[in-house]
Amino acid sequence: MIEQLRGLKDRALAQIDEAADLEALTQLNVSILGRKGELTATLRGMGSLSPEERPVVGQVANEVKTAINDAIEARTSALSGAEQQLKFAREAVDVTRPGRAPFTANLHPLTQVVRELLDIFTGLGFDIAEGREVENEYYNFEALNIPADHPARDMQDTFYVAPGTVLRTHTSPVQVRVMEQTTPPVCVVAPGKVYRHDSDVTHSPMFHQVEGLMIDEGITFADLKGVLHSFIHSYYGPQTGIRFRPSFFPFTEPSAEVDIQCVFCKGAGCRVCGRTGWLEILGSGMVDPAVFGCVGYDPEKVQGFAFGLGVERIAMLKYGIDDIRLFFENDLRFLKHFG
Repeated sequence: MIEQLRGLKDRALAQIDEAADLEALTQLNVSILGRKGELTATLRGMGSLSPEERPVVGQVANEVKTAINDAIEARTSALSGAEQQLKFAREAVDVTRPGRAPFTANLHPLTQVVRELLDIFTGLGFDIAEGREVENEYYNFEALNIPADHPARDMQDTFYVAPGTVLRTHTSPVQVRVMEQTTPPVCVVAPGKVYRHDSDVTHSPMFHQVEGLMIDEGITFADLKGVLHSFIHSYYGPQTGIRFRPSFFPFTEPSAEVDIQCVFCKGAGCRVCGRTGWLEILGSGMVDPAVFGCVGYDPEKVQGFAFGLGVERIAMLKYGIDDIRLFFENDLRFLKHFG
């Protein structure tokens, strides 16, 4: 049995020395020193030994167990150190390399466009007026010559938050409230959020408008054209072509929609402009006398014009964007383009 123990010791020490990793070493520990290991199985034969042989064999068994334990501990320490070094090598950080530049925030593209537009109009002498987004029907419709049976007042087009109360569908109510509180001359632009029941790649339930109003004695359609020519040429460049098309709006008469030469094809005709060479950007017209009647102005003494443009439309044309939803999805990959 002593020879068996010594042979077991030699085999165990050789296997321990060849163990490639801690997992293999753990398995060796179990197979040699465990309850069902080789050493335990060998020592079960001590019952057949004489009383004189047992102490000698027991001493050899303890020496073998101690030698195996010492070898396992030494190999464990060596393998742990090697694995630690490998881990350090894998996770090493070169502190001399430059770090990642922090992301610098920038204004949202719609905010940038609104500020650009307001800079132009304030440069032309307009003041900025703002108002409530939850509005009553009188200011949103009736004071703007939109009667109760007008299609724009249908629930499928307008968000009603309570009877007689709506989310404003344009910023024109701001103009009405300004006229109620101000005597002519009036010269304001009204930027802000508006709401309509519409949603697709070119429409959003919430979007932004900038509307303008000028009231004074002797204001004519020529003044309207002059202001819009100055605005368009300031924003899109002096070479941009402009045309006015007759149209209809309840609160202006006469009314006109304004087109600019397509900024993509320069008037040659492309998919964006429907091969016409023109893009609609805003609506305008002379203020209807019925609106003056609601605010106490005498249409025989004062005249004026109004116009309104969609900020998203302007931004989409400026940046070549074909899906309005990109402005509201907060995708940093998209927003980083406008730094």
